[in-house]
Amino acid sequence: MAVAAKQQKIKESTFSWEGTDRTGKRVKGEMRAGGEAQVQAVLRRQGVRVNKVKKQRASIGKRITDKDITLFSRQMATMMKSGVPLLQAFDIVAKGHSNPAVSKLIFDIKADVETGSSLTAAFRKYPLYFDNLFCNLIQAGEQAGILDTLLDRLATYKEKIIAIKGKIKSAMFYPTAVIVAAFVITAVIMIFVIPAFKELFSSFGADLPAPTLFVMAVSDYFVHYWWLMFGVIGGAIFGFIEAKKRSRKLQISMDRLSLKLPIFGDVIRKATIARWTRTLSTMFAAGVPLVEALDSVGGAAGNQIYADATKRIQNEVSTGTSLTVSMQNSDVFPSMVLQMVAIGEESGALDSMLSKVADFYEEEVDNAVEALSSLMEPIIMVVLGTLIGGIVVAMYLPIFKMGQAVG
Repeated sequence: MAVAAKQQKIKESTFSWEGTDRTGKRVKGEMRAGGEAQVQAVLRRQGVRVNKVKKQRASIGKRITDKDITLFSRQMATMMKSGVPLLQAFDIVAKGHSNPAVSKLIFDIKADVETGSSLTAAFRKYPLYFDNLFCNLIQAGEQAGILDTLLDRLATYKEKIIAIKGKIKSAMFYPTAVIVAAFVITAVIMIFVIPAFKELFSSFGADLPAPTLFVMAVSDYFVHYWWLMFGVIGGAIFGFIEAKKRSRKLQISMDRLSLKLPIFGDVIRKATIARWTRTLSTMFAAGVPLVEALDSVGGAAGNQIYADATKRIQNEVSTGTSLTVSMQNSDVFPSMVLQMVAIGEESGALDSMLSKVADFYEEEVDNAVEALSSLMEPIIMVVLGTLIGGIVVAMYLPIFKMGQAVG
C-alpha cells in the first residue's frame, strides 16, 4: 500500500520521443510519464526502438475558460461519433489545443482513464472545470452506452448557455463602458482644463456666473481629492465583489434587485428562465431522474432566487408533487412556462416542451438585447451631451458676458 501511494505521488511530465517501429519506419510522438525510463519501457512494450527521449518544458498557458471546456466537449463528441476510440480522441484533442493548460488537463484525464478509472470519476477530480451537470450527463452516457450522443448534447447545451451569457454581457457592457468613459473624460476636464480657465477668469475682476462658480468648485474638489475619489470608487467596487462572494444574503439581495431593474430586469429574468429550462431539458432527455436533475438546474440558472426556488421544487417533487404544481408554488415562473410544462408532463414529452420554452426565451433575449441597444444609444447620447455641453457652456458664459460688455 505504501509503495502504491508513493507511486501515485510521482509527478508526471510530457516527453517527446523518436524511434523506429518493428518495420524500421521512423516514428515519433509525445507521452506523459513519470520519467524517461517509464517512456522507454512503455515504448519497448509497443515494439518501438527508442532513439531519443526529451522532456518538454512546462508551459503554464492561459486560464481555462468555459469556452475551452465547450470546445473540448464538441471535439470529443465529433470524434467519438466518427468512431475514433476514446483514448485516441483524448490524444488528438490535447495535442491540437492552443492552450497548454487545457492540453495538460486533458492528458491528466486520459491518464486516469488509462489506469482503469471511469470517465465520470476522472472528470469529477476537476470540479473547477466540470460541474455536477457535466459529470452527471457523462455518467448517464457511460451507463447507457451512448457517450457520443450525450457529449454532443452536452456540447450543444454549453454552446447555447455561453451564447445567452454573452448576450447579457453585451447588453450590460455598452452602457457601463460609456459611463466609465464619461467619468474619466469629466475627471480629465475637471483636473486639467478647468484650472486653466480659472486662471484666465481671475484676471477679469468681475463677478462670475453661478454655473461657472459651481463647475470651478467641483474642479477644485477633483484637483485636491482625485486620488481619494478614485481610491474610494476602486475600493468600493473591489469590496462589493468580495462581499458578494462571501455573503449569501448579499447575493440574494443583489439577484432579487437585478430582477426588478426597470430596463435590464426583464432581460435578466428571461435569460435565467432560458438557462433553467435548457438545463432541465438536457438533463431529463439524457435519462437523469427528475429529482437528481434538479440538483444541477438551480446552480446553472445563475440567479440565487431561482436556485432557492429550485431547491423547494426538488423537495416537493421528491414527495410526489408534480413538477407543474411545484413550479407554480415557487412563484417565479410565468404562466406560459407552467402551461408548457403541464402539457409536457401530460404528454410524456417534458424534455421537448422544456426545450421549446428555452428556444422561445432565448429568442426573446435576442430581441430584448437588440431593443435595449437601440434604446440606450439615444439616452446615453443625451446624458453625455448634457454633461459635457453643460460644462462647456458654464465655462464660456464669462467670455460671452465680456464680449457683450465690450460690444
